[in-house]
Amino acid sequence: MENKQEVSNEIDIRRQKIEDLIKIGEIPYKEKFDRTHRIHEARELPENTFVKLAGRIIFRRIMGKFGFMKIQDVEGSIQVSVGINELQQEGYNFYKKMIDIGDFVGVEGELYKTQTGEITVRAQKVVLLSKTLRPLPEKFHGLTDIETRYRQRYLDLIANETTRQVMLGRSKLLAFIRNYLNKNGFIEVETPILQSSVCGASAKPFYTKHNALDKICNLRIAPEIFLKEVIAGGFDKVFEVAKNFRNEGMDTQHLQEFTMIEWYCSYWNYEDCIKFYHDFFQAILMEIKGSLKISYQGQELDFSGEWQRIDYTAKLKEILGFDFLEYDNEKDLIKKVVETGLFAEKDFEGIKTVGGIIDFIYKRKIRMNIVQPTILYNYPTSLSPLARRRDDDNRLIDKFQLVVMGFELCNAYSELVNPITQREELEKQARAKADGDDEAMDYDADFVLAMEHGMPPICGLGFGIDRLMTILFDQPSVRDVVLFPLMK
Repeated sequence: MENKQEVSNEIDIRRQKIEDLIKIGEIPYKEKFDRTHRIHEARELPENTFVKLAGRIIFRRIMGKFGFMKIQDVEGSIQVSVGINELQQEGYNFYKKMIDIGDFVGVEGELYKTQTGEITVRAQKVVLLSKTLRPLPEKFHGLTDIETRYRQRYLDLIANETTRQVMLGRSKLLAFIRNYLNKNGFIEVETPILQSSVCGASAKPFYTKHNALDKICNLRIAPEIFLKEVIAGGFDKVFEVAKNFRNEGMDTQHLQEFTMIEWYCSYWNYEDCIKFYHDFFQAILMEIKGSLKISYQGQELDFSGEWQRIDYTAKLKEILGFDFLEYDNEKDLIKKVVETGLFAEKDFEGIKTVGGIIDFIYKRKIRMNIVQPTILYNYPTSLSPLARRRDDDNRLIDKFQLVVMGFELCNAYSELVNPITQREELEKQARAKADGDDEAMDYDADFVLAMEHGMPPICGLGFGIDRLMTILFDQPSVRDVVLFPLMK
């Protein structure tokens, strides 16, 4: 914990330094600095190269007429030697008295290596660029306090190399995804976050008031509906990097505000999507990690080759010992499940649909036991009102998910494009919502209208960036891969 009195005293000292700087005609907050290189670039240059670098001081040691400091930016740090011989008396005195750890400085000088082989800048000039009023926290190196790390992410970025690498990795990942999809014929589009109906996923929404229209709107829970309308307009392949909002519980795998990638492709079925996603995922691993084998929380995960598959419906029938597809009433299904002894009736309190019951059982009896990358396929229709029914059995849909370590990393299916069936399914959803299911969808008349004008065969896939990041960078929670998670 910081000593508040010590911090207050340090702020007073630094405030006085700012006033002293102004008195001597020094600008404590400069307009700019002309760098020749970023720090990580400079570290690759040969000795004796003259550079102009800039960064925050994270370490400083003065030994009489000579000393060292270390400056850092988000991509690297470098040692700087500072001596009276190079700066002269006036410049060295200014450096000692007016510059502190935490300040942003510009450094001009030649690169050399110390006796220990460390690449270093021999400073010929040190320029104060921005005076820090508040000191960095005591022992800020390796900052571990979770509350501080999340609330003051800038301190976490300064202090922790792992956090910097994760956040840089997120940017690299998004850039790679966009490039990969563009190269494969997908076009990036944008769809509304403020919407008039809750549709596209099973989730409880956030609501807000649109004053100009005097209308209650919901924040997007998924971009699916509008992306399909874009397909109806003639785009063959589309994707969106979409901010979604779901007013649900918070845990290590869920945030109320999260980022998804969704894509839709005309004329594909779910098998085409499985193949594309498999190659896409392996390409991500090679780009970000350089290997198809990665470690997550001590468990080695192997994404090479073809991934194992589990028939969702067949596996659930095996576990339950009866054909749950024969039940279309939630009360009857609960009674039958309870008879197996696997669950008690109280376990299903608050679940109002057959699909909800099935999903509950799956998460506790199948998903939680999956470690290595596994494709689950052949789902019951009750789980996805927007998915295409199979031609040989309309109780089933051609849907798949990739599950790893109990995480669902994607959700995909051959899309329902039959407007008659879609109307019936959305009407069922609206009735469920009226009966108290706050995760059911609204009836979206505009979406049905678009479907009535005709849609081609489509397969769509969505996955969360945050959850994927936790796996790629071996982080225990989605909060660790988001710059500014919402806090209580």
